[in-house]
Amino acid sequence: MALQIIAYVVALIMVVGACFSVLAAVGLVRFPDLYTRMHAASKAGTVGSGLLLFAAGLHSLDAAVFVRALAGFVFFVLTAPISAHLLAKAAHQAGYRMSKRSVIDQLPHKEEARRH
Repeated sequence: MALQIIAYVVALIMVVGACFSVLAAVGLVRFPDLYTRMHAASKAGTVGSGLLLFAAGLHSLDAAVFVRALAGFVFFVLTAPISAHLLAKAAHQAGYRMSKRSVIDQLPHKEEARRH
């Protein structure tokens, strides 16, 4: 009975993780510019991949495998959004413009930064 409950929990986590991953993929296709696409990939993709990794560790029913999967999950959640932020900042400094549909750009452009 306990194994069946674990299987249902793993299945639920996998479905939720897969939904987040699909949302990240849809965001990559539908969003208008580099910055919003990176946001979709880093946020929803991180949650989706992390939940799938967590479910795989839970499904193994082995403490050592679960701890490694949990460590990978934590590492992924801590590093993916930071690296996406740094890539977006580098893209902004390189001159990639935001979409016209974007509301506000809080970083100064290259020309404005040189003047200050």
